[in-house]
Amino acid sequence: MQKDTLLPRACIDTIIALAKRSRMKTIIMRAVLLVGLILVLSFSCRKSPKSPATCEFSNAGNDFFTIVDNNDSPERAFNVFCKKVDVFGLKVYAVAGVSDAELLHCANVLAQYLDNDEDGVIDNQLVLDKMLENKACMTLFSKERSAEQRRFFNSLQGDEYVTQDLYGTETFPGWNLTSPFDATLEEVLHLVTFSGYSRVYPSVFGEQQGSEIANAMDLARGGQFTDIPSAYPAGAWYSYDDRTCEYNCQVTEYFYWALTSLLGAQDYPGRLDEIGHEWKANTPGLVQSMDPAVYALLTDTTYHLPTQLPDGTYQR
Repeated sequence: MQKDTLLPRACIDTIIALAKRSRMKTIIMRAVLLVGLILVLSFSCRKSPKSPATCEFSNAGNDFFTIVDNNDSPERAFNVFCKKVDVFGLKVYAVAGVSDAELLHCANVLAQYLDNDEDGVIDNQLVLDKMLENKACMTLFSKERSAEQRRFFNSLQGDEYVTQDLYGTETFPGWNLTSPFDATLEEVLHLVTFSGYSRVYPSVFGEQQGSEIANAMDLARGGQFTDIPSAYPAGAWYSYDDRTCEYNCQVTEYFYWALTSLLGAQDYPGRLDEIGHEWKANTPGLVQSMDPAVYALLTDTTYHLPTQLPDGTYQR
């Protein structure tokens, strides 16, 4: 006699059908996920086009510099750029999503950092020569982590070029001591100091421990830290906390904060509130009083460092 606790055959068939359907759904979902992953990887790993990109552009009639196409792109990685400007032999590249005004602004700021008195003579020819030797260039993208930026770095071979990124979203032609800050002043200076000053004067501006600027930085941080400390000493006035920024990077950032503060770029209402968590000597007077070591370095006329803040209007 059959026990009443056994399931009816119809229920068993339903359970089997549901199990099969569930397995099929799982297989389909896994297949969809796999295809999606393949598509994501294929897009993220794409290289620059084989031929230089093209785009329309125009030149401002009163600008010292001229935008040209990138038809003579130096190698495949640079084919993402459709336009560029030559600044004393250095190239400033831009993708189509960067406006002509933003490209020219970057070029003018670079020129003003190198020829600060705008007399047509480079202030420190050794620095420019070293930048040219290192194939230093600015690379302008419309925004951070854009498709063009990924393709550029996927295609760039070795360390033949020294490149510095700048994004259209952080570039503000005509900036005049207001928020948001014009990142052109920072990123262009990084290129000049990293590929120029630090390599011409390694014992003074080198980005390694023991250089004069590194020693000044160690004082500003309240100690010599090869890694970002969990907390900086209470008296530190330079407390950069980006854990991806290693010691040499910390020197680059310190150079930027100190010099632009000395030039007045960080001295406007509300700026200290924005940057005080990592830099407190934001005025020329504070640099001199809080950080006499770096003040002495940056005002030493031996090195012909800028004494005027660029405004993006070279020889105008």
